[in-house]
Amino acid sequence: MSDSAARDAICRLGRSLFDRGLTFGSSGNISVRFGDGWLMTPTNVRLGDLDPARLSRLDDAGRHVAGDPPTKETFLHLGMYRRRPAARAVVHLHSTWSVAVSILADVDPDDVLPPLTAYYVMRVGRLPLVPYYRPGDPALGAAVEALADRHHAVLLANHGPVVAGSDLDAAANAIEELEETAKLHLLLRGLPVRPLTGAQVADVRQHFPT
Repeated sequence: MSDSAARDAICRLGRSLFDRGLTFGSSGNISVRFGDGWLMTPTNVRLGDLDPARLSRLDDAGRHVAGDPPTKETFLHLGMYRRRPAARAVVHLHSTWSVAVSILADVDPDDVLPPLTAYYVMRVGRLPLVPYYRPGDPALGAAVEALADRHHAVLLANHGPVVAGSDLDAAANAIEELEETAKLHLLLRGLPVRPLTGAQVADVRQHFPT
């Protein structure tokens, strides 16, 4: 993907996420990796108002070299990329249902959501909970990086999901599947449910490795 095409794709995705209520205010951020660095959404800009020409450009050392200042959560993206060399995009949202799940006291921190659908298993897999850190704390980036070699999706406690993908579409599809599964999980709380069995999960993972 060319620089120009990547800029347009980031802005289209940002507008789509914003218009559908998956991000709000200036929350959330998106990045795409190139051979010599990254494009990232700027800090304090709504994803619905992104300007392709003003996206932040970082070099291969993570230094800001062009465009507006990058998101304050750059370290979340770089932590994912350092551990996942095949990743070409990262999306981070403060989407309502996922954040709600991240606040629950009774979740399994090793795998927050149950395998309610095959598509969740295919696109997300296991979802660990990263302990709470204040926004901007570099320790949060280190905590994400420590999990990223085993998980392409994590949920930040009292904060929101971070998902890496082989391209921008893959990252977007996974984080949207995560959000819908979080919604299903909360809508079904208190009701008898029938998640996929261990054998069914293993079968999906065998055919669709994440």
